[in-house]
Amino acid sequence: MRGTVPERPVGRLTEAWRTCVGTGRFDLALRRDYQDSLALVQRDIGFRHIRGHGLLSDGVGVHRPYEYRGERRVRHAFTYVDQVVDAYLAVGIRPFVELGFMPSALASGDQTVFWWRGNVTPPRSYTEWGDLVRATVAHLVDRYGLDEVRGWPVEVWNEPNLPAFWAGADQDAYHRLYEVSAHAVKDVDAALQVGGPALSPGADEWLKPFAEFVTDRDVPVDFVSRHAYTSGPARHLPFGTRQTLAPATELLEQFAAPRRHLAGTALADRPVHITEFNSSYRPDNPIHDTAFHAAYLAPVLAGGGDLVDSFSYWTFSDVFEEEGVPTAPLHGGFGLLTHRQVKKPTYHLYAFMARLGDEVLARGPDHLVTRHPDGRVAVLAWAPVDVTGREPAPERHTLSLSVPIGPPGTASAFLLRSSVSEDAGNAWAAWREMGSPHSPRPRQLDALREAAEPARTHRALPVAGGRTDLDLVLARHEVTLAELTPVVDETPPWWDDDRLLDPPGERP
Repeated sequence: MRGTVPERPVGRLTEAWRTCVGTGRFDLALRRDYQDSLALVQRDIGFRHIRGHGLLSDGVGVHRPYEYRGERRVRHAFTYVDQVVDAYLAVGIRPFVELGFMPSALASGDQTVFWWRGNVTPPRSYTEWGDLVRATVAHLVDRYGLDEVRGWPVEVWNEPNLPAFWAGADQDAYHRLYEVSAHAVKDVDAALQVGGPALSPGADEWLKPFAEFVTDRDVPVDFVSRHAYTSGPARHLPFGTRQTLAPATELLEQFAAPRRHLAGTALADRPVHITEFNSSYRPDNPIHDTAFHAAYLAPVLAGGGDLVDSFSYWTFSDVFEEEGVPTAPLHGGFGLLTHRQVKKPTYHLYAFMARLGDEVLARGPDHLVTRHPDGRVAVLAWAPVDVTGREPAPERHTLSLSVPIGPPGTASAFLLRSSVSEDAGNAWAAWREMGSPHSPRPRQLDALREAAEPARTHRALPVAGGRTDLDLVLARHEVTLAELTPVVDETPPWWDDDRLLDPPGERP
């Protein structure tokens, strides 16, 4: 049955899907391969902000205590901070600042997370912590300008509800940290944005007490943040992980949770940022590299902006080392890219999103139809996935739409279709077919880059009465972008495609 796409828009596609993207620890951005990958991401997709851990951890070197004349003093040094932020701004992306982790010389304990040992204990001195936050934000304002930094959200800590990220998951201690941090940010400028509590999934019971605490003590909160993942417990393999997945609709339910839990509180109208989301939170889960993953996340990217102000993919690059240095070239991280800039199907899903129009004409369980201001229509479509793995996914999925295309008098539309699937635009499949080389040689890397490019086809579609019929057959786990452009025929009257060669014996 053919669906009819209405002529008038039913809404607008928000920028929530590319407002922010995640990254590995802050100082990884000093690496050249990281910066090259980010430049490519920005060229093809164009994220607004970038968020990662470890701004205040020892590896960045901001907090530098010393003793002088028998007195403890602290120097705040920003050499690495400046290099990273300068590199970000050079490619058109801005920080979504996360305050964490604790400098070891300020920490009250020695508990750490990740192999690079981010300290997750409260400060020994909240006064010194406040000074650190104040100095860091003031430096950013001094270097980059107040108007610029007012647009950089500042988030206090990361997943304090988890003992791995905040010692004892101590809610009262987090509230105190938030209070000191938020006031320190506002001491620099009242219009700077500060928020939290950056909760992991399954901790929404923290939201109401957080709202009550900040309301009772008049603590500023400009936005509320939460994370969203759908993976189950990790089953560890040598240098890898497998996990179950909930349906992708569970991600959208998690997106909606903060506003539901904050209804009736003083934070009910605050912007909601999902500052991390993905299927799995594990960097060594190869699911992120697959065509399945792109089809799995497609409905989330298409609909998430109706629920939250932003949702940040964790993370953009495989230059990502939470579990140590990657051991395989195609699944060292969550990323949209592998090292050496081999693109993945999820990367292409985002690149397809970047080519959609602002006007939404229609939505469905397997498609999103948009229109550009110049009349071009872009259709994002995806094949359904089965997260149970019990039954093989259908080899074919069909979508038939009657699409409005103008202006009046248009007789033809040019269709350009770009697709990724199990067989097209799939570097993971190509790498496996190569024998999973541990360190691909230059010719293998060239082949992987070519195999990673989407399959592209084109043809003319007839237009009658301002409409054209678009019939798409999607392969297993396929995500496709169909771009329709009204044709203005400029073919000269003497042109004849059937006569590219002069028949023998005919005179000019």
